[in-house]
Amino acid sequence: MIQRTFPIFAICVLASALLAACGASDRFGVARRPIVLWAWERPERLAFIDPEKTAVALFTGAVRIEGGAARFLPRRQPIAWPEGTVRLAVVRIEAARGAPGLGAAATAELAARIAAIPGRWRAIGLQIDFDATTAQRAFYRALLTEVRRRLPSGTSLSITALASWCLGDPWIADLPVDEAVPMLFRMGSEGESIRGHFARGRDVSIPLCRKSVGLATDEVAPAKFVDRAVYLFPPRPWTRHALLSALQEIDR
Repeated sequence: MIQRTFPIFAICVLASALLAACGASDRFGVARRPIVLWAWERPERLAFIDPEKTAVALFTGAVRIEGGAARFLPRRQPIAWPEGTVRLAVVRIEAARGAPGLGAAATAELAARIAAIPGRWRAIGLQIDFDATTAQRAFYRALLTEVRRRLPSGTSLSITALASWCLGDPWIADLPVDEAVPMLFRMGSEGESIRGHFARGRDVSIPLCRKSVGLATDEVAPAKFVDRAVYLFPPRPWTRHALLSALQEIDR
């Protein structure tokens, strides 16, 4: 049913469909691209969303890597959505900056656990959120390779990406994922230069980063992204008003 209802999203962003038509217009006459709401670890009541226009990327748990071992902390907060809502299962990975990651056996074990998560949430895809340091990149690549191998056929694999990864850092260019979502908010000390990059009419340089973009509802987007899916992150739980305001802002 999901594949029939949202047949165009495969072209627009992931291997599975999320919207009836990326170029469709809503009742206000605004061109509507794929919209995905991040729903993080807090109570979320999303009964107000239109499942034909909006998907949900829900936090399902966090993995903490310490002392060469991984500990999985599942979602604790309630979340609800309308019937028929397309879902992506999001897993956050946290590790100390100096930690190199996990050995081969532990990586394979973690990959098997992560790859099973979309099925438990009836999600069309998996998204991994990990701000990997340079020392952790080899581990992250190995983990993604194992996860990709273990995911059921037709399940998409997405990652979030630091903005700098998408602006010329080639290490993610050949990762075994369907998309890398550039996080264009909370950019820290690099924020000013990255915003300047987009203000000059430039785009990301890594193809994996050109399918979608991650924005926050409480920050001004650095550019207009009319040709890709938009992931939206709110600092507080979602409300109908917050969603409408965010949509008006990105379409302004």
